[in-house]
Amino acid sequence: MALQQQHATTADPTTDPSAHGEPGTELRLDPGVPVRCRGLRRRYGRGSGAFEAVRGVDLHARAGEMFALLGTNGAGKTSTLEVLEGLARPSAGQVQVLGLDPYTQRRKVRPSIGIMLQEAGFASGTTVRQAGQLWAGTMAAPMPVDEALELVGLAHRRRVEVQNLSGGERRRLDLAMAVLGRPRVLFLDEPTTGLDPESRSATWSLLTQLLESGTCVVLTTHYLEEAERLADRIAIMHEGRIVRTGTLDEVVADEPAAIEFEIAPGSAAAELPALPDLPGARVARRGGRVRIETDLLQDTLARVLTWADGVELPRLQARAASLEQVFLRIAGGGDPITLRDAA
Repeated sequence: MALQQQHATTADPTTDPSAHGEPGTELRLDPGVPVRCRGLRRRYGRGSGAFEAVRGVDLHARAGEMFALLGTNGAGKTSTLEVLEGLARPSAGQVQVLGLDPYTQRRKVRPSIGIMLQEAGFASGTTVRQAGQLWAGTMAAPMPVDEALELVGLAHRRRVEVQNLSGGERRRLDLAMAVLGRPRVLFLDEPTTGLDPESRSATWSLLTQLLESGTCVVLTTHYLEEAERLADRIAIMHEGRIVRTGTLDEVVADEPAAIEFEIAPGSAAAELPALPDLPGARVARRGGRVRIETDLLQDTLARVLTWADGVELPRLQARAASLEQVFLRIAGGGDPITLRDAA
């Protein structure tokens, strides 16, 4: 079922014209960039016990774009999202959603945004349909409740009490409530946690429909495949700052490809001579495991296979740089083996 927006969409700009403005200048209204912040900071507590969870974040998300905000636990992504949603006041910096301050002008912003929190609360004894009707009552022009339930695959569960839903069904109900008002901006905090593969795929399909209708979607997720598949742009947070941002290709551009295989003692591979010259590659060994990092995947792999000369290399893998690789390197949890320059 196609989703229809009740607002005109504008062509996506290629850049945010105010994203690099001078400190202290006001963000300029741009309908094509409905979510922006500059110099965003968020602190908890005061004095010597204060903790700064968000430390000067700049970001923007465009109409019809999915912007994925990634980070390890404690990186500051949920604290950032709460400010963008208008649920918390920033300690410093400028924030703009649909041209308004989402905290001080929340009553004006709220009808045009959808929010899916990590966990929503529903009154005990409320059926799925009743929960939708209660939520719809807070909106100016919601879609029919049954239509929203159909979109997330819960129409057949409309008469079931919410507390009797499975965890995955609760997440789908949360998503139905978030899209009920046909939002121009949709904030999703870990939307597919607890979903089975079929429900996750259906959720991805729904989000694609929303993007095609012009909705701006800001997403946090621990499923890197989700960000790789859906996000137009990605930002990775670490210790309260955005340390990498751009398209998927831009984010992984500085990471090498990897070739891995094993050489078991007594195997035919163990009788092979030393590895050949691999220009620009880095080679590491740990036990019988060999890992090669290279910016020239095809050339390096061809040299390795020529070197092997038909001898089987157990567990041979060759893969381009991935978002997971970037994420682990930033988080400090990458492969622990020490790499050295190839001779």
